[in-house]
Amino acid sequence: MISGKQTFACATALCAMAMAMTSASSSGQVGQTRTKQPTAHAALSETEVAARADALLQQMTPEEKAGQLSVLFALPIPQMMAANEKLVASGNLGALLFMTDPAEINRVQKIAVEKTRLHIPLLFGFDVIHGLSTIFPVPIANAASWDPDGVEKSQAVAANEARSVGLHWTFAPMIDIARDPRWGRIVEGAGEDPYLGSAMAAAQVKGFQGGHIGDTGRIIAGPKHFVGYGAALGGRDYDEVNLSDSELWNIYLPPFKAAVDAGAGNIMSAYMGLNGVPASANHWLLNDVLRKDWGFKGFVVTDNAAVTSLRTHGVASTLQDAAATALNAGVDMEMNIMGPAFTRLPAALAAGTISEQRLNEAVRRVLEMKIRMGLFDNPYVDEKAAAATLRSPAHLKAARIAAERAAVLLRNEQALLPLDRTKLSSIAVIGGLADSPRDAVGPWVFDQNKPAMSSILEGIKAKVGPKVRVDFAPGVALPDRLHPSPFAQIVGKVTRPTPESGDTAGIAQAVQLARQSDVAILVLGETQEMIGESASRSTLDLPGRQQELLDAVVATGKPVVLVLMNGRPLALKDTKAAAILDIWYPGSEAGSSTANLLFGDAVPGGKLPFSWPRNGGQVPLIYSHLASHDPANQSKRYWNEAGDPAYPFGHGLSYSTFAYSNIRVDKAERAPGVAVTVSADVTNTGKRLADEVVQLYIHQQGGKAARPVRELKGFSRVTLKPGEKRTLNFTLGDAELRYWSSATRDWALDATRFDIAVGGDSTAPFTTSFSLAQGAR
Repeated sequence: MISGKQTFACATALCAMAMAMTSASSSGQVGQTRTKQPTAHAALSETEVAARADALLQQMTPEEKAGQLSVLFALPIPQMMAANEKLVASGNLGALLFMTDPAEINRVQKIAVEKTRLHIPLLFGFDVIHGLSTIFPVPIANAASWDPDGVEKSQAVAANEARSVGLHWTFAPMIDIARDPRWGRIVEGAGEDPYLGSAMAAAQVKGFQGGHIGDTGRIIAGPKHFVGYGAALGGRDYDEVNLSDSELWNIYLPPFKAAVDAGAGNIMSAYMGLNGVPASANHWLLNDVLRKDWGFKGFVVTDNAAVTSLRTHGVASTLQDAAATALNAGVDMEMNIMGPAFTRLPAALAAGTISEQRLNEAVRRVLEMKIRMGLFDNPYVDEKAAAATLRSPAHLKAARIAAERAAVLLRNEQALLPLDRTKLSSIAVIGGLADSPRDAVGPWVFDQNKPAMSSILEGIKAKVGPKVRVDFAPGVALPDRLHPSPFAQIVGKVTRPTPESGDTAGIAQAVQLARQSDVAILVLGETQEMIGESASRSTLDLPGRQQELLDAVVATGKPVVLVLMNGRPLALKDTKAAAILDIWYPGSEAGSSTANLLFGDAVPGGKLPFSWPRNGGQVPLIYSHLASHDPANQSKRYWNEAGDPAYPFGHGLSYSTFAYSNIRVDKAERAPGVAVTVSADVTNTGKRLADEVVQLYIHQQGGKAARPVRELKGFSRVTLKPGEKRTLNFTLGDAELRYWSSATRDWALDATRFDIAVGGDSTAPFTTSFSLAQGAR
C-alpha cells in the first residue's frame, strides 16, 4: 500500500486504480491572502501553545474532536476525493496524506481554513524517506556513511523540498533495528547495531525538524515503527515479533529513545504483535515507556489500519471497540486509507468506554502540533517558490556527495580500483541495472515526485569521454517478483534493458564484450521493487541468472569490477571478482557519484552497518553476540562451511591505508559518574587523501548477566592527508557502560573490567582496558 503502511489487501480494482494515479491538478488558485511560506520564528512557549489549543477544544463537538484524530489518504479517485472534501468542509478531518502538488494542497487547505466552523488547518503528510524530488541514498546507505552530520544535512534538504510544496509531516525516519536481512525493510533503517542506529535516528530527526517544531523549511519527523517491527519472524514482513526484555531494552528501544531525546514531534506505533500484544494496543509501551519514562510530548499516530486490525489480532470485536482500545492504550491519531475507526469515538464516549479527558488529551496534542507548525498563521504555501526549491543545483550536489560518502569498498585486489582512464581504451559495462536510472534511486520514490534520475552507464560515459569506448550489454533479464508489490503502480513503470535473444545469448554477448575490453564493470543486485515494504526474501542470492552472468564474465580472466546495487547483503558465492564496490541505491546522482568512485575522483570511505553473511542460512548473524560456552569454535558452528561473515560489521576499504597506534585510557580505574577518555592515534599511511571511520568497541568481562563479545560505543569519520596522524578521543561514561539486566530486571552498571578496542572494523583487537571500581544502578 502507500506511505509505508500496509495491513490491508490491495487487490481491489479501486485500490489498484488509486495507486496508479497521481495527485489531481488544482482546480483553482487560492487568493493572495496568507499564501506565503512560514517565516522564521522562535519556538512558541508551552503556555501560549496550550492556551490556544484549549480555546479551540472548548468549542469542539465530539465529532470534530474525532475528526482531528483521523488521517486519510488523498487518492485522486472522484468518489474518494468528494468524500474527503466533504469531511474537510465539515471540520471532521485532521490530516491528509499523499499529496505533493502545492496548488492542490492550497485548494484543499483553503476549504479547511476558510469554510469550516473553527477554521482548523489540515496537516499534510508524505513518505519523505530519502528525498522528495532530489533523491538521496537510501537510509541503509546513509548509515553506511557513519556520518551523522552528513545525514542530518541530507534530511534537511529533503525537509526543505517537502515544506516548499506544502507538506508538514513525514513518516520517517524508520529506526527499527534489523538483524535479519531477509526482511525487506532493512533498506529503510540503519542496520543491526543500536549505537549506530541511535546516532542515525537523532541525526535524521534533527535534519527533518531543525531547531524546533515549526522551524523554517522543516517538517515534523515521525520515527517508526514503535517498536520491534524489525524482528519479524523469519524476516517476513508484518509477522509477529517476540523479544526478550534484554533485547527490547538493549537493542530495539535505544534508537527510539534517541529520537525522542532529539525532539521528535511524532511517533508511529507498529501494527504487528509484540510478545503477544499488538503494539498499537500496548498501554505499557505507549504510556509507561514512551511518555512516563522518556517524557515524550508529541503525538502518536498508528501505522495504516493498525486500529481496525485490532479485530484481526483478536483484541477487539468491533470497530468501536478497536477505536476505544487504541485510544485508551495511548494512540492519539489513526491512519487508515479505507476510513478510520476513530470516527466511532463519539459513540465510545457516549457508551463510557473512553473518557472525555483522554479524548481531549489526544486532540490537544494534534492541535498543539498544528499551532507549533504555524499553520493557523500561515496555512498556505507559495506555489511559485516550490518549483525553484525542488532539485536545485545545490541539492543535487549534496545528493552526489552523500552517495559518494555512503559507498563501501568490499574488496580491491591488486588495487584494481580506482580505474585509470588514461590507460583504458575500452570498457564493458554489463548488467541491466547499469542502464536503469529508476532502479538507482531505490524504493520509496514515486513518479508524482518527479524525481531527478541518472544511470550508472551514462555516468561512466560522461566521465571517460569520447576517447574511451564504452560498450553495454544487459547480460540477463532481471526477474519479476513472484507476488507483485502493492507499490508497483504508484512507483510507475520501470523499463529495464533486457537481452533480445534470451539469457543464454545475453550471457554470451556479455562474455564476448568483456573479452574485447580492457575492464568489465558489472552492475548487479536487486531492482527497487525487490527491497522495501512487502519485499521480504527467503534467500540472499543474486536474483535471476545474475550469478551465472558474474561467473561467466569473471572466467574470461579480464579485470572485473562488481558494482552492487542493493539494500541488503547478498550471497556472492565466493566470487573471484577483483573489486567489489557497494553503491546501495545511490539516488538522483547515481551516475556521477558512481563514476567518481570508480575513477578515483572520490575515495570510498563507507563502512558496513551490518554483518555480511555468506548465505541466507546464517542469519541472523551479528557481531555483538554472546560468547556462548565454546567461543573458540564460534566460526565452526556449521559442518559444511565457515560460520563467520563474509565481511564483518564496520568493514570497508579505501584507496588509501591507515594505521592505529598508542591506544590508551586516561585512567585505569573509574567510579560511577566519572567518565573515561579513550585516545588513539590514526595515521594515513597511503598516498591518497581519504576518510577513515574510527570505531571504538568495548567488552565487559563480568557482571550480573552475560555480555556481548564486543559492542560499538563510539565512532568518528575523519579525513586525513597522506602521512597525516591525528589523535582521536572518545568518552565512555555511565550511559555507554550500563545495560538492562534480565537478572535484576533493571539497569545495571557492574563493577568489573572493560576491554577496549579501536580500529577500522569490528575485528579490531582489544589492546587496553580499565576497571569500574564499584557497581551502581
